[in-house]
Amino acid sequence: MTVFLAYDTVIEHYIGKAMIVELFVENYKSIKQRQSLNLTKMTGEELSDNAFELNAPNNLCLLRSAAIYGANAAGKSNFISALGTMQMIVKESAKESQRGDKLPVVPFRLANDSIKEPTEFEIVFIAEGVKYQYGFSLTESQIKEEWLFASPKGRAQRWFIRAYDEETQQYAWDFSSHFLGKKQLWREATKSNSLFLSTAVMLNSEQLKPVFDWFDNTLKVTNIGGWEPGYTAQLCSESKTKNEVLSFLKSADLDISDIHLELKRIDKNSLPDAMSEEFKDKILKDLKDKEIIDIKTIHKNSAGEDVLFDLSEESDGTRKLFAFAGPWIDSLKNGRVLFIDELHDSLHPNMVKFLIKLFNDKNTNQNNAQLVFTTHETSVLDQRVFRRDQIWFCSKDKDQSTDIYPLTDFSPRKGVDNLEKAYLSGRYGALPLVSNFEFLGSKGSSRT
Repeated sequence: MTVFLAYDTVIEHYIGKAMIVELFVENYKSIKQRQSLNLTKMTGEELSDNAFELNAPNNLCLLRSAAIYGANAAGKSNFISALGTMQMIVKESAKESQRGDKLPVVPFRLANDSIKEPTEFEIVFIAEGVKYQYGFSLTESQIKEEWLFASPKGRAQRWFIRAYDEETQQYAWDFSSHFLGKKQLWREATKSNSLFLSTAVMLNSEQLKPVFDWFDNTLKVTNIGGWEPGYTAQLCSESKTKNEVLSFLKSADLDISDIHLELKRIDKNSLPDAMSEEFKDKILKDLKDKEIIDIKTIHKNSAGEDVLFDLSEESDGTRKLFAFAGPWIDSLKNGRVLFIDELHDSLHPNMVKFLIKLFNDKNTNQNNAQLVFTTHETSVLDQRVFRRDQIWFCSKDKDQSTDIYPLTDFSPRKGVDNLEKAYLSGRYGALPLVSNFEFLGSKGSSRT
């Protein structure tokens, strides 16, 4: 048996209409007031390929990508983290949580009126051609509210609402006739720190399965570290998908001519000396009869001969692009939604443009995959790369809470304004405010 470091859990190869429309977050880490990110195309016909249309019943035009700019510590990462936390709770709350277990949320802590208030997540998305509006509010001890609306025929239907009554210490439930199945059974099985959605799907609700599957299979969220290279390596184990990976790397101008995978068994001698004997024994027990993948990149020397390198010998940027190759190929082929924190990290600006273009180009993104990322890379803050409605900014208010707002609030002129220059000059905010720094005791300073 071969062990791969998968880019997520199980990858389902379902190609369908699955995309994000809007995301809302309130009272989560640095985010105090309700903040939103909207991927609906606004007026303006520039870069028409950067958007795609959905016909009836949804009749929407959505953006293929969006970039979020902002100073360090402004809260960009918290916005990405919020969606990752929402996804984790949906996927894990029913099967993992036990009564009394804490939920992984942290409210805004710099105001007394928000510390004890619930965190709220809400998302509007499309799965299998149906538009859904799903959300919940929660504290670390329990789910306070949960709701789901669906529009299978273009008109919104309330499927369920769950709300905790502080006076009676009980949940009030509202199920509509549009929502089918063993409602009473699922309701009784739902713990106070679990989601009804997750519980009902675990107990075989077919109607709710597309909602759960969107979080489980379509949505992919990663932090600044990106993905491990295992999923790309898995693709390289088959000739067809290996050629897709090599084509991706070649398009990114990496001089890797081939990939070689070596299967190795773990033994005690291969584990770090600093690791305790007890921990070594545990790892060996867990990986008994399993193999790990050792990834080798192949380059041509001046004589045209193959030279093998460990992936660890490659540059940070090359390793990151290799790790991104699998998820990027999978997402474009299967219409997934990627949220990535600091896409530019370790990458040349041209590589960032290359990755973005694969999503914005309808020829390479035929299944309407979507990409949302945070970045400091201003060279792509360009009207030749993005539509004006694809750019967002993140800054901190006077109370140190995060504020997220679109470039369109400033009405930039189509094809005229230099967005990078305007941003760096401070026109759109979302820049760090830096001042002169002097060491105590340096020349000209005084201490009192």
